[in-house]
Amino acid sequence: MGMRSNNTKSQDNGDSSIQMSQDGTQAGGLRKATFLIVGLGNPGRQYQNNRHNVGFMLVDRLASHLGVSYSRVQFRALTAEHRLAGNRLILAKPQTYMNDSGVAVGSLVRFYKIPLNCVLVAHDDVDLPFGTLRIRPGGGSAGQKGVASIITRLGTQDFPRLRIGVSRPSGNLVASVYVLQDFSHQETIQLPEILERAVDASLTFISAGLEKAMNQYNGPIPEG
Repeated sequence: MGMRSNNTKSQDNGDSSIQMSQDGTQAGGLRKATFLIVGLGNPGRQYQNNRHNVGFMLVDRLASHLGVSYSRVQFRALTAEHRLAGNRLILAKPQTYMNDSGVAVGSLVRFYKIPLNCVLVAHDDVDLPFGTLRIRPGGGSAGQKGVASIITRLGTQDFPRLRIGVSRPSGNLVASVYVLQDFSHQETIQLPEILERAVDASLTFISAGLEKAMNQYNGPIPEG
């Protein structure tokens, strides 16, 4: 299916604050909601296997799991849509390059009027061991420039994240260079299991809420 461009003008001015809403959570029988799961990364073949693109890898795997494809370009993001247990689910991959991810995310949140507790941003994290997942309700960017851009555009730090550990580089290699390198051969072997776990965590976030997803999936891959 060809991708359609949505030329709708965004109301995003880059500095207005979006507030958290309690209307979006549907776990425990509350009303259904629109969810936005964003994977961060850089567009282009030269980046597709980089550690920095693990957010893209996650939403691609989630799209495959749900049997949907990216059929639209909206607000400088590739998007796919799916109905899941009555909820509207939008998957997004910003095409702005990592450091300007907030341009796409802020516009999508405003256009679809998505409560921030129904947004999940998945990204790489050098401060976590490889394969460790850490879901959190908000907080600072910890140096992740894509997250920093989203914070700026949304005007708040209060939106859920799914941090996927890629570990820190050894020796004198700086993190900004390290994350733009491909995963090692051994890491590539382990990556499918990590991404499957991240898919399960994302689906739990939608079906049962943030706290359940945190309790069930935060930490390394269980042994055995």
